[in-house]
Amino acid sequence: MVQLIVGVKGEGKTKKMLEHVHNILASTDGNVVYLDKSTQNMHELDNRVRLINVTEYPIQNTDQFIGFVCGICSQDYDLQEIYLDGFLKIAKLEGQDISSTLSQLNQISEQFHVNMVLSVSMAKDQIPEFAKGQII
Repeated sequence: MVQLIVGVKGEGKTKKMLEHVHNILASTDGNVVYLDKSTQNMHELDNRVRLINVTEYPIQNTDQFIGFVCGICSQDYDLQEIYLDGFLKIAKLEGQDISSTLSQLNQISEQFHVNMVLSVSMAKDQIPEFAKGQII
């Protein structure tokens, strides 16, 4: 399942995401990965969460980002949760249509049984119609 935390910049999406991570740790036996554009939130995360600074990797476009996510899924059979903070920035989607990438993430999530939570810096009315039911 892919879930979206949506709002314009400064609305507290990262705070909500960090709360979600802390809540899920109490009920999951699997591994949790947190993708971000920096290590700024390292001290906010439990040490059971694997923080990955996506900017350390040579990801230049959305296709490479999807490959990166697939690589994370393929190397960890115990992976249950992936958090993508600053989704538009780390997926190289700023100012672009996110429909195709969301569809791909939905398919990856179902295929590998990995839940994903994305923080998306957009107003709710800008989210593709098919994804509005995924907003939490």
